[in-house]
Amino acid sequence: MADAPTGADRAAENGDKPGQAQPGALRIGIAGAGHFGRFHALKVAASRRARLSGIYDRDAARAGQVAREVRAPALDWAALLTASDAVVVAAPAEAHFALAAAALAAGRHVLVEKPIAATLAEAEELGGMAAQRGLVLQVGHLLRFSAEHQAISARMRRPLYLDCVRIAPFKPRGTDVSVILDLMIHDLDLVLALVDSPIESVDAVGAPVASRHEDIANARVRFENGCVAAITASRISLKTERKMRLFSQEGYMSVDFTARKLMMIGRERGLPLPGTGGGRIEEITWKEHDALEAEHAAFAAAILDGAPVVVDAAAGRRALAAALAVAASMAASREKATLSGLIRPV
Repeated sequence: MADAPTGADRAAENGDKPGQAQPGALRIGIAGAGHFGRFHALKVAASRRARLSGIYDRDAARAGQVAREVRAPALDWAALLTASDAVVVAAPAEAHFALAAAALAAGRHVLVEKPIAATLAEAEELGGMAAQRGLVLQVGHLLRFSAEHQAISARMRRPLYLDCVRIAPFKPRGTDVSVILDLMIHDLDLVLALVDSPIESVDAVGAPVASRHEDIANARVRFENGCVAAITASRISLKTERKMRLFSQEGYMSVDFTARKLMMIGRERGLPLPGTGGGRIEEITWKEHDALEAEHAAFAAAILDGAPVVVDAAAGRRALAAALAVAASMAASREKATLSGLIRPV
């Protein structure tokens, strides 16, 4: 599953219209015509480096609806593979592996939404198939293409502690998986991109409230290099909040993703901060950035230009491994809480 990119709804309604693809443009098909699949279709339809070859969904009516909007054919799965050079897999999470594996087996490049698959074995199999066939396999961890990720990684290179909060009101969309794979995996991937060390241990707790999967969760992830990350995710809150705090020998950083603001106190950047013995403070903002468009541009560049894959199968596997470790720890905590009567079985 995936969050809609910042401004995606406005871009979809006002900015992204079918464009004129360049000669020899990449033929890209969309597998999955749900909420996020529609955004992918709009991006491909508006691209000059790609041409939308078709839309596939098990719900033929839904596929037809999106296909009409983007002026592309609604196709069955076999026809989509035949008509495409590459496929975007934006179906529900449980279908990611089967669709991505079939596309790779057919010799098609793949952009698969996160999570890459349901198990580490499946993730490794997809990575092996892509490598063996010389195909691009990119995983849709959208924050890697965001302005905020660029701003953070340019200023905080060796974090010692990270505190991440991602909460939002309840929406039925995404509840086919737990809040770990729905929301928390975004911050897990961002943390993994910033911390260059294997995970040593995970301690997590969570509970289902409005669905049959966990809707709230907190995880404390300790890395082998000594770094610690505390990550909270909720999809049953009364407000939307996305914040991160980081500190290291480089300084202290506070990021408000919703307000698009970053403040850092350190020694390398910004204005002198009196009373801190040489410290400096920097406050920056960033404009709304179309991360999904950047993700598609990177996918096309990897295929057409041989550019490095920004989020490859190894990165997707690492994020999945972290999410599964959180889920395992959460299951153990939930069993204890159930046995003690702290929470009721569902």
